[in-house]
Amino acid sequence: MEQMRKERIDRGLKVRTEGLYAISSYREILYLMGPRLLLIVGVLALPFIFELAPYWKRVINIMFVYALLALSFDFLANYVGLVCLGGAFLTGVGGYFSAIYNVYLSFPTYLAIPCATITGAAFCTLCLIPCLPLRGVYFAIVTLMYPLLFTRIIEALDILGGTNGITGVDGFANQYVEHYIIILVVIGFLFAMRRFVNQDIGLVLRGVKDNDQSVRASGIDVTRMKILAVFVASLIGCFGGAYMAHLYMWAGISLFALDFSIIPIASVVIGGGGTLVGALIGSFILVPLSEILRAFGTFRIVIYCIILTGFIVFKSEGLMIFMQRKYHQFERWVKV
Repeated sequence: MEQMRKERIDRGLKVRTEGLYAISSYREILYLMGPRLLLIVGVLALPFIFELAPYWKRVINIMFVYALLALSFDFLANYVGLVCLGGAFLTGVGGYFSAIYNVYLSFPTYLAIPCATITGAAFCTLCLIPCLPLRGVYFAIVTLMYPLLFTRIIEALDILGGTNGITGVDGFANQYVEHYIIILVVIGFLFAMRRFVNQDIGLVLRGVKDNDQSVRASGIDVTRMKILAVFVASLIGCFGGAYMAHLYMWAGISLFALDFSIIPIASVVIGGGGTLVGALIGSFILVPLSEILRAFGTFRIVIYCIILTGFIVFKSEGLMIFMQRKYHQFERWVKV
């Protein structure tokens, strides 16, 4: 009689795929690609799932914007060591630049968004360069001041439409373009960032986070590496702001709202810092939850805080790390 025992599915597979990427069967391919395919297919199907609920389709769009901001925060905080609380600064700059290109310079939507993303990222990087020598809470506090500063400047000088904002911004050609442009960009940024942080330059950035003095002693310009990291993170956030300007066909000071700084941080905490995918998972939980709790009025803040506290206390590692561990603990029966 054959004897059987349980063996973890990833036993042997992880060793072979860690550096050599050697795969022997379609089952191993499915095991490795399954979670990624599930994520891609799931997010691509979301607009069809809520086909009869226009309100929730708009919530999905905003959810992916927050996912971009959370991805940007996760990259800077957990791979570079720069805790940036200026997510609202990135969305505001990206949104205003896109509105300027579209309304004042007559750029079409498909050209205004990428131009606003690049120039907005360059502008944000220039603004943050003086702050790069700061560390920890000092850098975080300064970045939090930027959206407040620009809000007051726009109000006081009555520029860029003042409190009324810039109106007449062109929308998207149709609802499918509106949905899938943000979905595809989020997927693209996610896999691009995963590739980026695992390259040599990503290892250098981790070294800057862990011990920048050692990196500097090896002859690498630490300031230049931080500038590059801030520019990459700003690209991600500014695209979200530019997209929102065309989504609402308006750009105003509400793009500098602190929600764009706070919710991405909470999303990273819930999803799992340093995983990148966890930033998306946290956003997929928090943004719809915020909308559902609107029915409770002001009491929703209490419920929201209780749920957040529960996640932080009982799953401080984050959902993504927990799910990764459980996924790799799956077992199968094999012959002895």
